Amino acid sequence: MRYVPSPDRDNSPRLTSGSAASTREAALTVLLDEKLAEVVDLVAWRDGVYVMVANSAGRARACADEPDAKFEVVAGENPISSQDPLHGVPLAAVLSDPSPPSVRNAYPDAVRRLTSAFADPDRSPDLHVIHTPRHYWPERGGHLGEHGSLDAGQSRAPLLLSGAGVMASGILSRAARVIDVGPTLAHAAGRSFLSAEGKALTDLVEPGAELVLGLLWDGANCNDLLHLAAEGALPNVARLLDRGCALAGGAIAEFPSVTLVNHTSALCGVGPGRHGIVGNVFYDRATAKRYLANDSATWHHACDLLRPGVKTVFEACRDLLTASVNEPIDRGADYSTFGLIRDAGASDGAKSMQSALPSPQDDPHATQEFVVADPDYAWSTQVDAFGLEQVLQQLTAPTPPALLWWNTILTDTGHHGGGPYSAQARAAMLDADRRLGVILDLLVREGRLDRTTILLTADHGSEGADPSCRGDWDDALAAAGISLRDEGYGALYF
Repeated sequence: MRYVPSPDRDNSPRLTSGSAASTREAALTVLLDEKLAEVVDLVAWRDGVYVMVANSAGRARACADEPDAKFEVVAGENPISSQDPLHGVPLAAVLSDPSPPSVRNAYPDAVRRLTSAFADPDRSPDLHVIHTPRHYWPERGGHLGEHGSLDAGQSRAPLLLSGAGVMASGILSRAARVIDVGPTLAHAAGRSFLSAEGKALTDLVEPGAELVLGLLWDGANCNDLLHLAAEGALPNVARLLDRGCALAGGAIAEFPSVTLVNHTSALCGVGPGRHGIVGNVFYDRATAKRYLANDSATWHHACDLLRPGVKTVFEACRDLLTASVNEPIDRGADYSTFGLIRDAGASDGAKSMQSALPSPQDDPHATQEFVVADPDYAWSTQVDAFGLEQVLQQLTAPTPPALLWWNTILTDTGHHGGGPYSAQARAAMLDADRRLGVILDLLVREGRLDRTTILLTADHGSEGADPSCRGDWDDALAAAGISLRDEGYGALYF
C-alpha cells in the first residue's frame, strides 16, 4: 500500500478531550454506522485481554493469549466467522466471488495477527480501520489493486521452494506465514534463527545448499502467479516448480498487510508487535514523531526503527557471506544496496542512485507498452534492472555469497496500477519471470543450479478495488468533532 498524505489534512499531534477509551467509543459510533459499511470492512482494537473486532453488523472478541481461538460474538453477527487460510483458492474460486464482503470472506490467523498489530505500546494505533476489499480511495493514495487489509486476498503472498534440499513437489494444499520466510532461509543455509517467532519449513526443505537464493516479488498475487505458471505464461516460475513445490495458500502476511511491515516480518521472523515497524507510516508516542518508513528518501534507515533484540536473517547467518539487493531490512548483510546509499551519505536516500539506473526503454526484459504508458512502471523497471545487475555481479564474484536476497518492486507497481489479473499486473510478472530466467540460466551454465535452494515469495497479496465504491471515514469522523491522527489511512491514534 502506498500512502500519500492529503495536502489539506493536518498531521500534527492533537489532544483529545476525555480519555482515549471514550474517544474510541465515539469513533466506533461513527465508523460502525451503516452509512460507512461500503468502505469499512472491520474495525479492530485491543481491550484488556481481548482483541476486539466490529462492523455494522456486529461485534466479537477473542482472547489475545489464545492465538488459535475463534471470535465469540458480543453483539449482532460475527464479523469474522472464518479464518480459513485457503479461502479463495485457486484462481477460479476468487474470480467467482471477487473482493467479497465479510460474510463471504476469511481472515487467516486473525487473532494472532491483530494481537501483534496492537502489541507495541508506543507505536500501535488505538484503532485499526480496515477497508472493504472493494474500497477505492485515490484521494488518499489508493489504487485499482490494493493490499493492507486483514482478509485472505490481500494477505496471501506466494511461497515456492525449489532446488537443492527441497523434499516436496507440486502444489500443496496448505499455507505458511510470512514470518516463516527468514527461519526457512536460515535453515536451508544450515543455520538456526533462534530469535524468530516464525518456524522454518523443515518438512519441505533440508539444509546443505551451496547457495540459498531468496526472491521477493513485491505484491505478487499468489493465485495468479501459480495459474500463469501452469498455463506456460511464466516459464521460469514453472522451472522452479518442476524442481520443487508451492503452497496453494501461500504465506500469510502480518497485519497490516503492507510493504515494510512484511519485509521486516519476513527477514526478522517476528511480527510488527516485536519488530516495531507497525506500518508504512506510523506515529510513535514516546518520541512524539511521525515516521514515514516506506519511502525512497528513508528506506535505507529502516533498520534504525527496529526494536532492541530483533535480528535479521543476515545476522542469524553472520558466519556466512550474505548479500541484500534493493532491500531496506538489510542489517548484517555483507553486501547491501542500501548500505552503499548509507555510505554515500546522500540526503535524498535512494533517489541519489537515479543516475545509476539503466534506461527502461533499453531493457530487453521489460514490457514496453507499460514502460511508455506509466512512469511508475518505467521507474520500477529501472530499479529491478539495476537489481538484476547486482544479483549477477554477486553470483559471479570470486567469492559469491551463501545467502542472497533480492527484493523486486515492479510486480507491486503492476498490481497497483491495473489491479490483480489485469494486463498490467500480468506484464509485471512476466517481466519478473524473464529476469528470473537470466539467473537460472547463469546457474545452469556454471553447474550450480543443483546446489542452489530458491525461495520465491512476496510481502502481501493484491485484491481489486471497485471504482464505484467510494467514501471517506475521515470526513465522517471530522464531522463528528473527533480529534485523531489517521496514519496510512486506517491506523487511528487518539
